[in-house]
Amino acid sequence: MPIDTTGWSRRRLLKTGAAAGAGLALPYSFVRGAWAQDKAFCNNPTGSTVTLGFNVPQSGPYADEGADELRAFQLAVKHLNGEGDGGLIPLLKPSSLKGNGILGKKVAFVTGDTQTKSDAARAAAKKMIEADKVIMISGGSSSGVAVAVQSLCQDAGVVYMCGLTHSNDTTGKDKRRYGFRHFFNAYMSGVALGPVLAEQYGKDRKAYHLTADYTWGWTQEESMKNATEKEGWKTVQAVRTPLGAGDFSQYLTPVLNSGADVLILNHYGGDMVNSLRQAVTQFDLRNKQVNGKQFQIVVPLISELMAEGAGDAIKGILGTANWDWKLDNEASKTLTKSFGEAYGRPPSQAAQTCYAQTLLYANAVEKAGTFYPPEMIKALEGFEFDGLGNGPTLYRAADHQCFKDVLVVKGKEKPTNQFDLLEVVKIVPRDTVTYDPSIFGGELGPYEVKGCAA
Repeated sequence: MPIDTTGWSRRRLLKTGAAAGAGLALPYSFVRGAWAQDKAFCNNPTGSTVTLGFNVPQSGPYADEGADELRAFQLAVKHLNGEGDGGLIPLLKPSSLKGNGILGKKVAFVTGDTQTKSDAARAAAKKMIEADKVIMISGGSSSGVAVAVQSLCQDAGVVYMCGLTHSNDTTGKDKRRYGFRHFFNAYMSGVALGPVLAEQYGKDRKAYHLTADYTWGWTQEESMKNATEKEGWKTVQAVRTPLGAGDFSQYLTPVLNSGADVLILNHYGGDMVNSLRQAVTQFDLRNKQVNGKQFQIVVPLISELMAEGAGDAIKGILGTANWDWKLDNEASKTLTKSFGEAYGRPPSQAAQTCYAQTLLYANAVEKAGTFYPPEMIKALEGFEFDGLGNGPTLYRAADHQCFKDVLVVKGKEKPTNQFDLLEVVKIVPRDTVTYDPSIFGGELGPYEVKGCAA
């Protein structure tokens, strides 16, 4: 039964928790697969099932994102196995998916808790590889986690389909051949958001940054500085804050005495919810006048989950997003319907990303005709596709970064329900946020690795 999105309520939330190408394609895939099966590679699935590993923050400051990622992974597995309504499998174009598992093997999965900590994430991923024999790992809501797990997977010869990771480093200086990122990055947020901030708040502004003290925060701060200073803004100060700080009052106290008239919160998840709520309610920053201007707060990376946690504090706040469930395209509507019927809420951008990554991995395996990672990787490198909700999308071969349109969003002043919290104010075209892969350095590394099968 179709769901009525206008009728979503907290009570309801609490109660819920195409065939492959014709012609020569099939013989080619068969021969290719047969050749690759002679190769020894990590966790080559030999039985009737193939196991994937979903490593998400089930605790820590990004646990809300992790919970939604896990919902999406479970839904993607169901659709790959031919269960439920099929979701986006019929809409992905071009596609080799058949809805009968992956290469005819039923998809199984195991889960881990990254705790939003790199060491815990690596330990969970290592167990998945060694004990659970997973052939692909996905998940994570921290770029520190993504970089750590991606490196481990490269060494083991296991593909890592990054979940929510926004640091430039993930597909920059820390890129790996065995890692792929569907999410956008901090550079793209800056390029998309900078001109909008200058248009709405003026070019004569002074910014104060509070920044999560790890790889994502560092590159988000740098990207926002570059983008806003290009528009004429000045950076007054940038202060690093520990992940999971909880109370940000000691970091917010100096802001009004700094001469800044804009606060940029380079925070995510629970940290963003806490710092934004304190800035708005405890310090009343949005009602202050500084330098003859209305004080403004900016959150460069926003999600519906964070907006839900922030409550009224999110109203009028500008930022960027990778995807939004209200986008007017068939894939977004289909995923929202499928996810909503399963869980009683629309999917977050984290959920959409992880759902997409699972289908993209499976499709690349089907396209290659083998689970052998070097062939699967080559099938995804340079892959142009549509039908997952972001419009025409490219997985660039040079750095395994996904390129698609970027959304500039703002907290709604008058939401129609508890999930309708953000409005899209601008869709920035993919070409605008595309950059030369060499600017962030790094090397992808080899296709062939010693791996866990050696």
